[in-house]
Amino acid sequence: MNKPVFSPTFLLLAVLFCVCLIVSNLMEIKTVSLGPLTITAGVIVFPISYIINDCIVEIYGFRRARFVIWLGFAMNLLVTLLLQVGLWLPGDAQWQGQQAMQYIFGAVPRIFAASFTAFLCGSMVNAYVMSRMKTTSADGNGFSLRAIVSTLWGEGVDSCIFFPIAFAGILPWSVIITLIITQMMLKTGYEILILPITLRVVRYLRRIEGTIESDEGISYKWWKINEI
Repeated sequence: MNKPVFSPTFLLLAVLFCVCLIVSNLMEIKTVSLGPLTITAGVIVFPISYIINDCIVEIYGFRRARFVIWLGFAMNLLVTLLLQVGLWLPGDAQWQGQQAMQYIFGAVPRIFAASFTAFLCGSMVNAYVMSRMKTTSADGNGFSLRAIVSTLWGEGVDSCIFFPIAFAGILPWSVIITLIITQMMLKTGYEILILPITLRVVRYLRRIEGTIESDEGISYKWWKINEI
């Protein structure tokens, strides 16, 4: 069997995807005032992973995007487990930062479960919508529309899963619904705002990679990580 060959550009995008995902989760502990709104600092970084996801689907196809999503999930889980090991290790007599480290890296399991589930589902939906719109496009153009619509669906699913799991029974449902809508619109607006940069990146990738992977007739089963 021929083993899959990954270009250096694809590997770079995969690494950036994982880094943005991990950093955004580490930044979620901080809240930021945005005019009348209060958001988490991770909102600044997390949408970049969706943009990279769009670029990977557009150039390399759904199968490679699915692989990168699972890779990001695994690396994020690994970082979480390693941080917990670091928290559990007994500090020496001069270590005074345990409480601060616990506050930042010791998020409750419910939040982690909500974050991981929402990321996996939202990213898969984003990649699926992007791929389906590409295969049904008559001329293969219209990347801007695909990027916006796929992000709206992906971020919508992400928010609809994360906030109920993380805050049901803690916050009123009216607040949870407001958070879902606000996060979804902010992240989609972020995508639209930097769309000119995304278009330049996609054109550059098309030029250096030469060919664009077609998703005609592929399996969209989200668990098929071995098909790359």
